[in-house]
Amino acid sequence: MQKIEAVIQPSKLDAVKDALLEIGVEGMTILEARGHGRQKGHTEFYRGREYTVDLLPKIKLEIVVPDELLEKAISSIISSTRTGKIGDGKIFISKVDEAIRIRNDDRGLSAL
Repeated sequence: MQKIEAVIQPSKLDAVKDALLEIGVEGMTILEARGHGRQKGHTEFYRGREYTVDLLPKIKLEIVVPDELLEKAISSIISSTRTGKIGDGKIFISKVDEAIRIRNDDRGLSAL
């Protein structure tokens, strides 16, 4: 099993969810996050005063998939979020040793 953590733009969330459901990924955790990468925020004016917005709104998806679905899931995320501009996001992959469903103690892939 592999854990995919993807940090994406909020406007791309529905497209990513639809793309993942299409390939059979049903469970995911979605978190609202704030941060910045290379774009480093921007400056705005409000009521005549200048202020810096250095932490931009982001969405963080956490998904655990079987090894055979990993590449399809990554491709789905990339194809539904890529604009080619700074701020498209990042994907991080890590190995999951075990998954346990609390309700009935299912373990491994059956817990997903």
